[in-house]
Amino acid sequence: MGEEQKEKNNKYSIIIPTYNERLNIALIVYLVFKHLSNVDFEIIVVDDGSPDGTQDIVKQLQLVYGGDRILLRARPKKLGLGTAYIHGLKHASGNFVVIMDADLSHHPKYLPNFIKKQMETGADIVTGTRYVKGGGVHGWNLMRKLTSRGANVLAQTLLWPGVSDLTGSFRLYKKSVLEDVISSCVSKGYVFQMEMIVRATRKGYKIAEVPITFVDRVYGSSKLGGSEIVEYLKGLIYLLLTT
Repeated sequence: MGEEQKEKNNKYSIIIPTYNERLNIALIVYLVFKHLSNVDFEIIVVDDGSPDGTQDIVKQLQLVYGGDRILLRARPKKLGLGTAYIHGLKHASGNFVVIMDADLSHHPKYLPNFIKKQMETGADIVTGTRYVKGGGVHGWNLMRKLTSRGANVLAQTLLWPGVSDLTGSFRLYKKSVLEDVISSCVSKGYVFQMEMIVRATRKGYKIAEVPITFVDRVYGSSKLGGSEIVEYLKGLIYLLLTT
């Protein structure tokens, strides 16, 4: 009964940064409501001035689900992932915060597993991992798989964070922990997620993992290219020298 009561008192703020996600946002919102039917949550959409009408769709969703369940916290232009989370965090009323992508590569069906794992372990952070039994990747070519796996192996070897998937961005945080960790991060873009988990490890936070299958974007184009790989390597060196 104690655990059940504790779960009832928890509220989850799901921060979803968007840029040109008009085709995906309604589906992801529907799936979150479907899979978290017995959980207290809010969805905070941080849209960076999408020209494709993403915000109009979110406003329509607010009429369906309620403005208290779906919060639109827009910004005038693209200002980076890290600042999007900080912006969303300012408006989060939950004691837990989920960060996830809007492109359906992170399926909301895993959210109950994240919550359950946190309840069982008391972890400060629960992170989705593609690299343990039960996890995986769909829709990537061999080069992309090798690049991602190589990036993780390289980071594991150099940084020893004790987490199997450093570059993933599907995570559940205790709100206070996210506030603490994010305030010490300086990276932008692709490296940001890795820095978050490395800083959390260095600060002694307890991290648990849940296997997920990552599906390459359903609609739109992937934002990972050669420049991100160079940025990743630079970021890795920076973290190596500063943490």
